[in-house]
Amino acid sequence: MTNLAERRGVETAVYQPAEDSHLLAETAAGEISADELVLEVGTGSGYVAEYVADETTARVLGSDVNPHACERARDRGVEAVRANLVAPFRDGVFDAVLFNPPYLPTDPDEERDDWMERALSGGESGREVIDPFLDSVGRVLAPEGRVFLLVSSLTGVEEVVERASENGFGAVALRDESFPFETLSVLKLVR
Repeated sequence: MTNLAERRGVETAVYQPAEDSHLLAETAAGEISADELVLEVGTGSGYVAEYVADETTARVLGSDVNPHACERARDRGVEAVRANLVAPFRDGVFDAVLFNPPYLPTDPDEERDDWMERALSGGESGREVIDPFLDSVGRVLAPEGRVFLLVSSLTGVEEVVERASENGFGAVALRDESFPFETLSVLKLVR
């Protein structure tokens, strides 16, 4: 059985920017102002954080569980820390949190044996990383803070919106883009 990295034909330890990255970056940049403190969870190469910082002059921090991703993001000039979701950050500090999560539904028999697999695999439902993120992100948001979350139709957008609602968030889709096998949406979550 091949892992996700082999199926994509990619030999890398860091998720490279793709259509989903650009959709999130462009959408979030249109919603963020210069005086805000922003966190990009799962920064990968740092593309989204760099794009938003360049377009808005906001201070954008990046975090990723992958040490190679943190290094790559730092090479782009992104302040990046190794972190699992929002665990190390103080309560109530971020005006916005951005996340392009691992969302591909993956057979539970496939092992996560490399960094690329971890960057892509959302578990059997596609929401294995999204759900804990939604359960914890509210803690680090400032009172008027908001979340910009990229979701795929493969993941079950209604289920994501429902989980967000259970955590006190209202959701609105800011932008959708259709591809042959999925539709990507950027959700804006606010309390």
